[in-house]
Amino acid sequence: MTTVGILGGGQLARMLALSGAPLGLRFLVMDTEPDACAGQFAPLLVGDYRDERALAEFASRVDVATFDFENVPAESAQWLSERVPVFPNPRALAVIQDRLAEKTLFRKVGVPVPEFANVGSREELDAAVARIGTPCILKTRRLGYDGKGQFRIRPETGATADAAWDALGAQAQTVGLILEAFVPFDREVSVVAVRGRDGEFRTWPLTENWHVDGVLSASLAPAYANDALTATAFDHARRLAEELDYVGVFALELFCRDGVLLANELAPRVHNSGHWSFEGAETSQFQNHLRAVLGRPLGSTSMRGHACMLNWIGELPDADAVLRVAGAHWHDYGKSPRPGRKVGHATVRADSPTELAQSLQRIGAALGRQTQVAPVIARLSGA
Repeated sequence: MTTVGILGGGQLARMLALSGAPLGLRFLVMDTEPDACAGQFAPLLVGDYRDERALAEFASRVDVATFDFENVPAESAQWLSERVPVFPNPRALAVIQDRLAEKTLFRKVGVPVPEFANVGSREELDAAVARIGTPCILKTRRLGYDGKGQFRIRPETGATADAAWDALGAQAQTVGLILEAFVPFDREVSVVAVRGRDGEFRTWPLTENWHVDGVLSASLAPAYANDALTATAFDHARRLAEELDYVGVFALELFCRDGVLLANELAPRVHNSGHWSFEGAETSQFQNHLRAVLGRPLGSTSMRGHACMLNWIGELPDADAVLRVAGAHWHDYGKSPRPGRKVGHATVRADSPTELAQSLQRIGAALGRQTQVAPVIARLSGA
């Protein structure tokens, strides 16, 4: 029986393990925390990702290794790859971990991005702001996610370059900094795609996303976009996957402004905006990731009607209120409540936009979350 090793033991590893059970797979999860939620469904090895003894034990017990988050040290992935197959490959992981290298890659393969500049000192920040203009966003090159490690510079509101440097400048010589132009986008979309060991490439339908305080709040699939925009988004994802010789599932996050797509970032893993695929697609992103890293045939990524994913942040709402709605599915990550923490999600599936909007209206009213569902309903109603 094949054992899949997963570095990182959060909800993504948990859902990978659940999705791998029908394939007859076993799992070993490695995490730095003894209460990692994936450990509720798979054996858990607790250790530091840079500890070679822990990594050696991990490697000795698995047939293939993958990740559930992008901040696993690339050098640890490289060390593992010399002992067991590792997907995605360590080069892809290393490039995507560094926002400067990532943005440079986007430009290399012809994927448009907002203006950006490397920032290594206070003087370089001033020069970059002068060139790019305001508003703009100072970010750490590494380790930031869900809005963390970022400072938006808007001098008219008091958010000056001085304040940005005070907030993040100490990290210029450790994780590095990058300044990016702020994009006044119309909406945010993502391509969740999978590439097999043999180079086969598939995408799920384009997904539209809404964020609150930098954290994903809701996703709608398929996004309402014309064929040309969708084809462009898929082409961007394919180019990146081929350039990186990527194997597995990834997500390309894009800003849409006046019908033009600008790349935001690439996530080298199964992705929050693809969670709807559990119930909304013929094959979920989780099972297709496992198929890809094992070299098995990929499954269909076609949709079953229309689907929306609602993220639960901080604490779980009333599950029964969601489960009373036809087409609604509940996912509890087994995490303790904590402000800003992703603790679960719901997927709502329907055969038509009208039915989906009605179901979301019922859930929003029952949970007192009309604000969360309102933009999705508005999109569906205008479709």
